[in-house]
Amino acid sequence: MIREEVSRLFTLEERHRRLLARLQLAFGLSIVVFAVGTVLTWAFESGQKGGDINGFGDAAFFSVVQMLTVSSQIKNPLTWPGKIVDVGLEVWAVFVITVVAGSFATFFSSGDSKS
Repeated sequence: MIREEVSRLFTLEERHRRLLARLQLAFGLSIVVFAVGTVLTWAFESGQKGGDINGFGDAAFFSVVQMLTVSSQIKNPLTWPGKIVDVGLEVWAVFVITVVAGSFATFFSSGDSKS
């Protein structure tokens, strides 16, 4: 019984390929959203009086923090376009988390149904 379970752990099934494809898609699209968010944040917020984004590195840091934590201690965004980008980054982050969680739930439930 243990040997059977161990062999199931190391067998690549269709459900494994689907999960991997979904994770790669989520990661790849998140990289694109990060890059676009960074460029737009830099364009709209860089050098704004009273803001914390003074260059491209600050914009990249802001974008990744918004996508990972949906929060920030940075005083940006200060402009309306920057606020729209910020909300877009946060919405994307919440969407990706739910998609990835659903993908894992589907992966594990489909494995249990074959037993």
